[in-house]
Amino acid sequence: MRTLAAVLALCAAFLWTLTAPAAVHAPYEMAQSPVPANGVDTRVLANLQQHGLEPANPCSDAVFIRRAYLDVIGTLPMPMEVRFFLQDNRPDKRAVLVDGLLARDEFADYWSMKWCDALRVKAEFPINLWPNAVQAYHRWIHDALRSNMPYDQFARALLTSSGSNFRVAPVNFYRAIQGRKPADIAGAVALTFMGTRIDKWSEEKRNGMAAFFSRIVYKKTDEWKEEIVCLDPKLPDAPCPATLPDGVTLQIAPDQDPRAVFAAWLLSKDNPWFAKAAVNRVWCWLMGRGIVHEPDDIRPDNPPVDPELLAYLERELVLSGCDLRHIYKLILNSRTYQQSFIPRGDSPDAETYFACYPVRRMEAEVLIDALDGIGGTGESYSSAIPEPLAFIPDDQRTITLADGSTTSAFLEMFGRPTRDTGLESERNNQSTDAQRLYLLNSTAIQKKIENSQRLRGLMQGGKGRPPELVRRVYMNLLSRPPTKDEMESALAYAKTQGLLPRQAVADLVWALINSKEFLYRH
Repeated sequence: MRTLAAVLALCAAFLWTLTAPAAVHAPYEMAQSPVPANGVDTRVLANLQQHGLEPANPCSDAVFIRRAYLDVIGTLPMPMEVRFFLQDNRPDKRAVLVDGLLARDEFADYWSMKWCDALRVKAEFPINLWPNAVQAYHRWIHDALRSNMPYDQFARALLTSSGSNFRVAPVNFYRAIQGRKPADIAGAVALTFMGTRIDKWSEEKRNGMAAFFSRIVYKKTDEWKEEIVCLDPKLPDAPCPATLPDGVTLQIAPDQDPRAVFAAWLLSKDNPWFAKAAVNRVWCWLMGRGIVHEPDDIRPDNPPVDPELLAYLERELVLSGCDLRHIYKLILNSRTYQQSFIPRGDSPDAETYFACYPVRRMEAEVLIDALDGIGGTGESYSSAIPEPLAFIPDDQRTITLADGSTTSAFLEMFGRPTRDTGLESERNNQSTDAQRLYLLNSTAIQKKIENSQRLRGLMQGGKGRPPELVRRVYMNLLSRPPTKDEMESALAYAKTQGLLPRQAVADLVWALINSKEFLYRH
């Protein structure tokens, strides 16, 4: 193993500062946007002008492909994919790339992870879905995303389904809530589908909404840990009084499912909550912060930073028949999304108003998958539940884990959410000293580098050609060729340290793994 001082020295040479001056362009920016402005851009630009902000320059093709892969499928592109994209001269190649990523299996894998966070898919305390139900619930969410189920149908199934939690997967929405009182359920429904927290409502308003969920009952069966979720058949044969969040009071007939009545109101085309919460959540997941931020804290005294943009996306979702992929495409193909991370000017509000792409660290699951992809090794996961479904094969990607209870020391250190509340803030992507020390000193990282078949193949292909070795390392880790200065620094380091090619590559890999350019979306 190289001395820590030597690796730190190389880290310093390659440490990329994300607050680079506005004059810096290559290799992160290009002079003119390769995509036409769309409805997103016209509204964002008008809002920027009102606040005296300039939009950032367009990001380079190399930055775009890495960004799009991470944001859409939670996966780094392979060097061959990067080379093909950079050599492609078609004017619509970015749109073609977006369409291709949305059609890949990893799209459903990655976005299932995101939705499982919001829907609290977890076997253990305090959610206690148990492994069989977790697997059924995760599979249903994954299938819905893969088939592009309209979002209103997705929500309706979660709100109105009845039956066994093992056989009717959507009923696990009601089981994956801390507490089974009507008020607890109403709070989870409002958070998930309305993007709001009812603990800030008046007691009368909370009680009015809770009434829609007052007839839900949970029944045990003879099968271990199976539970039936349905309407209570023993309730009095009398109307159920309830009040919608908009203040309209209803008398729900005894033969009606109050949940279905609420769902009909929520999913109507003119509902002021549903489409707004949906598009705001998607915008937050793709852009790093919501138009209303936090995305699950929509309220009158927390206004959107760009009301016209939010209203436009709401209309687009409704007109598309609640097709969330339509919203993904609008955002991903916009100049706003394809901006550089380097702001033009020094305003602290640049990211708030989307004058540049917000820089943020990769999620814990995405980061460990990236490290495993380089090292060619899998992870060891553990769960406190000693059942067969708690066993995870070593080669399974972390973004595909169904159960929030299945974890590792790495995931806990790097801020994976506990899935206890469904709040976006449960996930912590802030860097810590412990994380930085781990990446610099970890024996596990060292073994991944030293034993990597991928890196051995890389060295074999660049044997006897040091510049080619450096280029291959950069393409594998940063999805771009090195700059002239970076090439000279890497070659000079290997020469002055008197390193063999294998050790020089290992040190360069370790240095780049510790760079912000590797660890962060940008």
